[in-house]
Amino acid sequence: MTSQQLDLLAVVSLAVCWGAFGLTWLVGAIYNQSRAPAERTRTGLGTWGTGWIIVAVAWTAVPRSAWNSLALHLPPWARIVGLAILLAATALTLWARFTLGTMWSAAPAVKQEHQLRTTGPYGITRHPIYTGILGMMLGSLLLAGGGRWILPFPVFLLITEIKIPFEEKLMLAEFPDDYPRYRQRVPKLIPGLRLLAGRRVASG
Repeated sequence: MTSQQLDLLAVVSLAVCWGAFGLTWLVGAIYNQSRAPAERTRTGLGTWGTGWIIVAVAWTAVPRSAWNSLALHLPPWARIVGLAILLAATALTLWARFTLGTMWSAAPAVKQEHQLRTTGPYGITRHPIYTGILGMMLGSLLLAGGGRWILPFPVFLLITEIKIPFEEKLMLAEFPDDYPRYRQRVPKLIPGLRLLAGRRVASG
């Protein structure tokens, strides 16, 4: 595959994956506006919106030539790996969003008759939407070969690490018996991490 073909593939793949993500969140937000249960507890920590604003302002304010200077000049195989990560992460993100349904909220919250999801994507990681979005950003970074895509991954990784403890605190308070068992069984963000750790212990 030539460099020009890879560039075209990158443009199309990024547009399709992030377009599907944006459309799903828009439709989900509209649907939840009238169907979602009322919230009982909310932290008010809606930091993801802040992250998108930071990224959008930086992308707009910094000249294209400056972003181009951050190109990584990756080999074709690395960009193909990025495409695979982007596609898999997009599928995980959308799967988790559909599975969560009306329990989703922009900020950590507990709703009326809140249900703890532990199967499907929530059996892969405790926060599969975050895992998926970070995977989409990492895949985009590799597929695009750096440039402006260098920025989103570290920004949202930091935001995620700030936000997750608030969510986990809410879930522990709401599900004091079930959530500790769930947390012991399923890794926080990286799929297969507990299995890998178990193999290391067994081999040691």
